[in-house]
Amino acid sequence: MQHINFIGLGHWGPNLVRAFINSQRATVGVVCDLSESRLATIHRNISTSIRTSTNPLVAATDPSADAVVIATPTNTHFTLAQKALEAGKHVLVEKPLAGNVDDAEALVDLAQKHGRLLAVGHVFLFNNGIRAVKNLIARGDLGSVRYIFSTRTNLGPFRTDVNALWDLGAHDVSIFNYWLDASPREATAYGTSYLTPGVEDVVVANFNYPRQVQACVHASWLNPQKVREITVVGERQMIVWNDMDLNEPVRIYHKSVDVERDPGYVDSFGAFRMLVRSGDVVIPKIDAGQPLDAECQHFLDCLEGKATLLNDSHGGLKVVQALAAAEESMRNRSILTTVGGPTYRAAAA
Repeated sequence: MQHINFIGLGHWGPNLVRAFINSQRATVGVVCDLSESRLATIHRNISTSIRTSTNPLVAATDPSADAVVIATPTNTHFTLAQKALEAGKHVLVEKPLAGNVDDAEALVDLAQKHGRLLAVGHVFLFNNGIRAVKNLIARGDLGSVRYIFSTRTNLGPFRTDVNALWDLGAHDVSIFNYWLDASPREATAYGTSYLTPGVEDVVVANFNYPRQVQACVHASWLNPQKVREITVVGERQMIVWNDMDLNEPVRIYHKSVDVERDPGYVDSFGAFRMLVRSGDVVIPKIDAGQPLDAECQHFLDCLEGKATLLNDSHGGLKVVQALAAAEESMRNRSILTTVGGPTYRAAAA
């Protein structure tokens, strides 16, 4: 039985507390939030016996805790995770791992130094639809992936600590990296602040992956519709994943386009013909599942030595590197920016 403390009871924190309690493989120690009213909701809605505190360090350094779960604003991730790791705790921190590359790298090194697990809350890696698409790509059903386009929009919730790219796009970059078994080499991005000066609530970002794969993210808090959809275009098949469709989240389109070169023509427009193939649309049966529960169960499996972290800190660092490069591009009139280049490292402090 793992003894787990929690820091942060905002939008996502109570869900994490509930998921671990329901697992029956963990006991809840200290639950911390700066707001007394939020702490009261834990007593009212989950359990009156849970110990609470308004001091995050009480939860981070509690000698009786095996692990600490952190679901706080991004700019606090580094300090809280650092304190917990230095106290010898395993850590699950919500995405993104940190607000800049230097802090993310420091946490990776710290976890390795202390021999502790550091997991990042990239919950879509535990979504059954996302996993089904991963299997189709890995199996070669699509052929070579040509490009990916993601739309992640809603009207709110609005944030001021990070922009829409760091809030929403972090999910998509983690998915892209998972599907492609790679991280992007270059990024460009453009964003606009309509609501809070200096905090882009609408962002379009492009990430260039190996093998000429382009992945694009449209992230917005200022949209009338909640959309969670990704299109994957391959040379033989195409896929649409729609997280808002609980019954049919994945559709496989047997459609493709080939270029046929006519040997009778040389260096002219007529030398090429586009061959469009349009076949069936296949809707595989995929159980909806509970991604957050699956993520928490996986973390417990890893604590017990039964599995290897899928959402580890190295993957979390790669996501931060990509987001920081896109952020640097936004700050420099959408210039093409190398992921891992020297100019972007503190772009999202």
